[in-house]
Amino acid sequence: RGHLRKEDFQAVRELSMNPVGDRIIGSFFSPGQETVDFPSFVQVLAHFRHTENDRIRDGAEKEPANSTARRLKFVFQLYDQDRDGKISRAELLQVLREMLGMQVTEEQLQSIAERAIQEANQEANQDKDDAISFDAFRKSMEKVNIDHKMSIRFLE
Repeated sequence: RGHLRKEDFQAVRELSMNPVGDRIIGSFFSPGQETVDFPSFVQVLAHFRHTENDRIRDGAEKEPANSTARRLKFVFQLYDQDRDGKISRAELLQVLREMLGMQVTEEQLQSIAERAIQEANQEANQDKDDAISFDAFRKSMEKVNIDHKMSIRFLE
């Protein structure tokens, strides 16, 4: 009582049908953790809160979880499953398989992953690498309206 289990999240239709739903669910839990309490649940959920551009913040306030920077870090960590600070080719391929499933061939997946890694590193002016650093990820996401794509409006 007072705690949520992974099974509770999996019972939510929108999460169970989402191709990366297991990754989203996993973001609520620390490694080895079987349940999540309410404060921890709200802390992760805050990443999806609609951004209020006109909100005034004083300099001492901690950056909110729904800031663009914190959202990008959250999404990056959904990909970076081993938490080594970069999205490896294998991690990217796993996400692509989860999202695209049987719609594309393994050869097409490899090609998509190769191109994504090259483009991200090129935009960040980084040396050729077989992974995407957070800096390269952040730069490649500059044209994406992450605030809109990651917002859930509650009780409006």
